[in-house]
Amino acid sequence: MDRLVIQGGHPLRGRIRVSGAKNAALPCLAAALLTPDPVLLSNLPAVADIRTMVKVLQALGTEASLEPEGEGFELTARLACAGSEDPKAPYDLVKTMRASILVLGPLLARFGKATVSLPGGCAIGARPVNLHLEALERMGAQIEISHGYIHAAVKGPLQAIDHAFEKVSVGATENILMAAALAKGTTVLRNAAMEPEIGDLAQLLVKMGAQIEGIGTGTLTITGVAKLHGCEHAVIADRIEAGTYLCAVAAACGDVVLDRCEPGHLRALLDLLERAGCLVTEREGQDGRQLRIQREPGQKLRSKDVTTLPFPGFPTDLQAQVMAVMTQACGISVINEGIFENRFQHAMELERLGANLRTDGHRAIVAGPADLTGCTVMATDLRASAALVIAGLVAKGETIVDRIYHLDRGYAGLEKKLQGVGARIERVGGGKV
Repeated sequence: MDRLVIQGGHPLRGRIRVSGAKNAALPCLAAALLTPDPVLLSNLPAVADIRTMVKVLQALGTEASLEPEGEGFELTARLACAGSEDPKAPYDLVKTMRASILVLGPLLARFGKATVSLPGGCAIGARPVNLHLEALERMGAQIEISHGYIHAAVKGPLQAIDHAFEKVSVGATENILMAAALAKGTTVLRNAAMEPEIGDLAQLLVKMGAQIEGIGTGTLTITGVAKLHGCEHAVIADRIEAGTYLCAVAAACGDVVLDRCEPGHLRALLDLLERAGCLVTEREGQDGRQLRIQREPGQKLRSKDVTTLPFPGFPTDLQAQVMAVMTQACGISVINEGIFENRFQHAMELERLGANLRTDGHRAIVAGPADLTGCTVMATDLRASAALVIAGLVAKGETIVDRIYHLDRGYAGLEKKLQGVGARIERVGGGKV
C-alpha cells in the first residue's frame, strides 16, 4: 500500500495547474447515458473515481475510452451508450464511490429500468439516497430495495413534477435534473443545490439539447424533450483542489500561482484566507483565471471561525484542510461542520502531529499556533488525507501519511504538483518504509 513521505518546513513557491473538477466530471459522465450519440468530455481529472465511473458505464452498455491530456493529470473520455438489456451497476464497482448512484436517474429516463447497488464512498456520515428515490417515485418510478440493490422501473416516460427537496442535496439535484431532461412535461426543482458542479452539468445537458432555466439558482425548471444528442464539453476546474493548494501555502508559507481556476467558485475560502492574513490576488492568465497566494515565513496568521454550509457557503470539502491551516494561526478557531455528522476523523491524526484541538459533536476548537512534529498518520477519507498532507508540509521532521488510496480518489498527481513548487514529498510503496 502506497504512502506519502513528507519532509516538512519548506515554503512553497512556483505554479500549479488546477485539474478538472472530480465532482463535476462524475455527473457529466453519468449524463452520457441519456443519449446513444457520442459524447466527448475533456479536462477530467486523472483520478481513481473517474476510472471507476467509466467502468460502471461500460457495465451498463457504454463504449468508453480514456485518453491522457497534457502532462497526464487530465483525461479525455469518449463515450457512446448503446445500452444494455439489463442495466445493472454492480456492487464490486460501486462499493468505493458514492457518485455511482447518479446513473439511476439517466437509466430510468432513457431505458425505463435500472438496478444499482447501494453506493459506498468515504465514511464521513450518513448520506441517504432517500431524497433521490422519493423524487423518482413521484415521477412514476416503482422502486424496491433488496439485498443491497435499488431495483427501479417505470412504465412509459417519467412524468414531470413540481418538487421541493426536503433538504439541499447535491447528488439528488443532479440525479433528478438528468432524469427530468427526458421526462414528459415541465419539472420544477425547488430548494435545489447551487454548487458550481451542478451548473456545469446543466450546461452539458443544454449542449445535449435539454431545456433548463434557472441554472445557478435554487429553482431549476426543466422542460423534458424526446431525446438528447451528443456533444463535446470541458468540465470546470476543481475548486476543492484549488482550495487545497491555497490552504497548503497558507499553512506552510510561500508564494504560489494557481493556473486555470475560477475564483468565483472559492469566495468563501478566499475571504477567510485574506482575513486570516494571507495576500490573495486574482488575474487573467493565458489559460483562464489565476489566483496568487502569498504568506512569507514569519508572517503571522490570525485565527478565524468557520461554519460549513451548502454553496455559496463554506464548502464541507475544505473543512479538514482549513483545520490544518488553523493549527498555525494565532488564537482560537471554532470550526462548525454543518453538513455531515462524522467529518472530524482527521482531528485525532492532527493531534498526533501536535495540534492543540478538541472536538465536540459538530464543533472543533483549535488553538494555535502549534509546533507540529512529524510522525506516521493514517488517512480516513479523501479530504482528511489532504489535511494530513498540509500538516505534514508544516511539521518538523518526517511525516508519513498512510492509506493514501483515499487521496487518489480525488487528487490527480498531488505529490508531483507539490514537488513542482518545492515541497519535499515522495510516494513510496508500503514495503519500503
